[in-house]
Amino acid sequence: MPGIGCMIRHRRRSLGLTLQQVADRVGCGRAYLSMIETGARSTPGEPLLAALEQALNLDAGQLIDAASWEATPRPIQRELEAMRQREQRAAAVARCLIESGPNLDALLESGMLRRFIEDHTANLDGPEPLRMRVPLINDVAAGVPRDFTDLDYPAAVADDYLPCPDLGDADAFAARVVGDSMEPQYREGDVVVFSPAAATPSGSDCFVRLERDAETTFKRVFFEGDDERLIRLQPLNGKYEPRLVDREEVAGLYAAVYVMRPVGR
Repeated sequence: MPGIGCMIRHRRRSLGLTLQQVADRVGCGRAYLSMIETGARSTPGEPLLAALEQALNLDAGQLIDAASWEATPRPIQRELEAMRQREQRAAAVARCLIESGPNLDALLESGMLRRFIEDHTANLDGPEPLRMRVPLINDVAAGVPRDFTDLDYPAAVADDYLPCPDLGDADAFAARVVGDSMEPQYREGDVVVFSPAAATPSGSDCFVRLERDAETTFKRVFFEGDDERLIRLQPLNGKYEPRLVDREEVAGLYAAVYVMRPVGR
């Protein structure tokens, strides 16, 4: 925010007024007004600032608010400015969701959500800060691929959140397994946590998003061919057949890092 003297001088000049003209309007000396503009004198009191606002056709309170800001200690100014920037980033995330619809890949790649989570968890206390809670986005098919539909949540935006210890990926998300193609290791109803930051070497169990029709499925993935251009989506249940897809058909691979289920189930 510009200094109070700069604001007054810039506004006066933009209106084509001389120092004497403004001084006469507010009832102060020309030399005193000049010292205010150059910063040679301390900020005047509210009565004179209010008179200057009226003389310069400024919004009521504009100069008074600027003077209050100048009087605020520097550490508090920096903290307030950081808060303002965090609010702007949060608003940018909201605009992205409203204008273009939730898009997992775009928001992950932009880093907007990561910054949003970092902004809002940096000073949280307690054993389970938000960064250790992952959004449960909905069901993930462990059988044949299914439409993405309401799975099209970006990471960290959901109606429910689950605690997940020792997870440092702010973009992680969870999904509930449906179907039996990943038995016996994963059962229907299990909640699996996926991390976009985790590596996905051949043999990883992954949430797979397919380009065509935005299908998703949960399978063990193997990279095949001399150039590894083919990806084999391998069920763990022997009664299901594997599926080969071209790498270009895969819009996203997200590695499973945790599985949650009730004891004894």
